[in-house]
Amino acid sequence: MSFIHKLADVADCNIGEGTKIWQFVVILTGATIGKDSNICAQCLIEGDVVIGDNVTVKSGVQLWDGTRIGNNVFIGPNVTFTNDLFPRSKEYPENFTGIKVNDFASIGANSTILPGVTIGESAMIGAGSVVTKDVPAKAVVVGNPAKIIRFLE
Repeated sequence: MSFIHKLADVADCNIGEGTKIWQFVVILTGATIGKDSNICAQCLIEGDVVIGDNVTVKSGVQLWDGTRIGNNVFIGPNVTFTNDLFPRSKEYPENFTGIKVNDFASIGANSTILPGVTIGESAMIGAGSVVTKDVPAKAVVVGNPAKIIRFLE
């Protein structure tokens, strides 16, 4: 059985067994969240978002339409995902450009991930990094713009 805090606002969506949704989380209609995940306080998840199993989303994260999160992913506090390459007030693209985070990746606090980026399996994004292009599997990236500093074994 999943747990949804009484102060969360969860629309009609799919939430897996054992997942915990904490206070002040907003989840829009159509979102999918796998089993045994943890969505911490004050997160927003739009409707065209898919989150895998055993994922941790720390407080202050917004996951916008088109975002795809694999299994066993860690998303640190206040990570910023984006989905519009040319944002303008009251002007919307036909399709939003999603971000893909592959299995076992970890994204450090306050990082920013630009639209269309894919983060490879088991990659690590250092806190505060600005990810402007794809990150290969097992790469460790840091900085603005994020650059590879090494690979994990």
